[in-house]
Amino acid sequence: MREWDKMLAGELYDPADAELKAGRETARALLFALQQLPPSAKEQRQQLWQQLLGSAKGEPAIHLPFHCDYGRNIHLGARFYANAGCTILDVATVTIGDDVLLAPGVQLITATHPTDSATRLSGLEYGKPITLGDKCWLGAGVIVCPGVTIGEGAVIGAGSVVTRDIPPYSVAVGNPCRVIRSTT
Repeated sequence: MREWDKMLAGELYDPADAELKAGRETARALLFALQQLPPSAKEQRQQLWQQLLGSAKGEPAIHLPFHCDYGRNIHLGARFYANAGCTILDVATVTIGDDVLLAPGVQLITATHPTDSATRLSGLEYGKPITLGDKCWLGAGVIVCPGVTIGEGAVIGAGSVVTRDIPPYSVAVGNPCRVIRSTT
């Protein structure tokens, strides 16, 4: 089994694998090209987003800087908006619904490491997918940890660290993030 396949299956994989290194280098080159474009180069920007991302319904509104590992494991719904400084470490699939808003500095981190020090020191790692339902809003500086699903219409308060799933139409805050009320 290829390291890429292991990575997407959530198994331990070697990030030093040549194919994975090449994938990260391709993403970095596309991100560099995006950073160099003038604001008026809308068509060129859209073409680069299409090359980088796994899929996007319509044109994503992503303010630079933006960082990701591979890009092609990121799937965006319609009318996606990410403010400046968004980081998506996509060693596992990141699925984002329609009408999702990310404030500045949001981090979606699918990558994780073994808790056993011997395995961790071997360089192996793994990932767990992240899913954001339709109409979510994540405040400034939110960190979403590996394997988390945030339900439709949920609001996550600024600075929160989301370590567990959040139910739909909830307001959740804190570190660790916890539900404090319904959105209705």
